[in-house]
Amino acid sequence: MFTSSPNPIAFTLFGVDIRWYGILVATGILVAVTLAYLRFPKHGLKSDDLLDIALISVPVGIIGARAYYVIFQWEDYAGDIGKILDVRGGGLAIHGGLICGFIAGFLVCRYKKIKFLDAIDAVIPGVALAQAIGRWGNYFNSEAHGGPTDLPWAIMVNGQGVHPTFLYESIWCLFLFIFLSIKDRNRKFIGQTFLLYCILYSLERFFVEWLRTDSLMIGPFKQAQLLSLSVIIVSLIVYKILNKK
Repeated sequence: MFTSSPNPIAFTLFGVDIRWYGILVATGILVAVTLAYLRFPKHGLKSDDLLDIALISVPVGIIGARAYYVIFQWEDYAGDIGKILDVRGGGLAIHGGLICGFIAGFLVCRYKKIKFLDAIDAVIPGVALAQAIGRWGNYFNSEAHGGPTDLPWAIMVNGQGVHPTFLYESIWCLFLFIFLSIKDRNRKFIGQTFLLYCILYSLERFFVEWLRTDSLMIGPFKQAQLLSLSVIIVSLIVYKILNKK
């Protein structure tokens, strides 16, 4: 049975429309930070240090997610600064957010003399859960969907049933969160949880991207697939090296 995307507006406050997209993304971030705060002591780290990292990496990650999207869709944003800054209607690329957020987190860890791999192992399960939550913002915006299908779980977009690729990724990230949380309790080496995330999330993204119709492109190639394949290869190599050590 086909279902249509609901109203993207959650409510209006003082004349400003508050969108479900922003609410869900913010909820995901809050959940990830809360989980990391609770997990830090289990990795021999101070919870207060997590707050310092989050205060820098979260805003930088959001800026990076927007910049990444705008760069690959520059023809739609060139010369319009207002449109570039307007993220309420969507347009945050998770790869840009992850890359910039991780770099910012790494620099903060270096400054505070915190072991980055320990910190990222503590944080990354929550990141997967945040993605599972945030992806539903795409549903409310009728974006990040796949091509036409008559499957029972298809959603209606512009009068046509399409693959709910946001749902595929949300379910995968939910199970990834559970798997990483369990695996992290008995990790064999520092950085293992992070590398498993890189491999497994990239694997899902590579295949789901085949179905999407709004992918960011590098020439004739989907950039998410190229990046995912590169991350898988590099992560597998590093995983093998660290596992031997």
